Amino acid sequence: MAIQAAGSILYLDNVHVAFDGFKAINGLSMILKPGEMRAIIGPNGAGKTTMMDIITGKTRPDRGDVLFNGQVDLTKQDEAGVARLGIGRKFQKPTVFETQTVEDNLLLSLKGRRDVYAMLFAKRTGEEAARLDELLALIRLEARRGDLAGDLSHGQKQWLEIGMLLAQDPKVLLVDEPVAGMTDAETMQTAELLRAVAGAHSVVVVEHDMEFVRALGVKVTVLHQGAVLAEGSIDHVSAVQEVVDVYLGR
Repeated sequence: MAIQAAGSILYLDNVHVAFDGFKAINGLSMILKPGEMRAIIGPNGAGKTTMMDIITGKTRPDRGDVLFNGQVDLTKQDEAGVARLGIGRKFQKPTVFETQTVEDNLLLSLKGRRDVYAMLFAKRTGEEAARLDELLALIRLEARRGDLAGDLSHGQKQWLEIGMLLAQDPKVLLVDEPVAGMTDAETMQTAELLRAVAGAHSVVVVEHDMEFVRALGVKVTVLHQGAVLAEGSIDHVSAVQEVVDVYLGR
């Protein structure tokens, strides 16, 4: 195990978890390398959300290995501990501070800032100002920096929340269905954003939109009944008959 896990940022091996006899995760194994982006697809009930729950400490597996950075046992961490290690999670529905400006949402999320009053009213350091500019440019919201987050479109709120996660400088981002409800243009812009993020961060994207997954241009892992059914490029997994039967053909 130690040899296989070495050099990985996330390492899952033969992971199992059952709820009232239902095997939600059934022998799941997956390795994510530092800086890698991976797309996770699969039918409803395939185990995608449970997998993220296990990685983030929300659900403890019945057995199996779940390691971060090749050595930290995530099964012994709670959600707060996992977050402190540098694993950030974005849920499908965006959660932003709607009565605060776009810029202040990012400021509130900056790594190292904890006191809300100080965050909003203290003078920003040059380093913080530069980081805010960088994040606003990355998430394409420079022109909206002074606007209330509640006035953003659905897609822009998704980008803002991704920026808020990045403000914490996580090593790994888990992103759940980021383009649900987006326009076609926003979907393609989100793919560009995540491609720009990968490399400096490892990214796991759970998504149903196949055109978006294709635009990401990354390795795809197909889950079915709590285990890996197929892995490879989108063209490769799309040609696997079992994938067509259980997912793409539906």
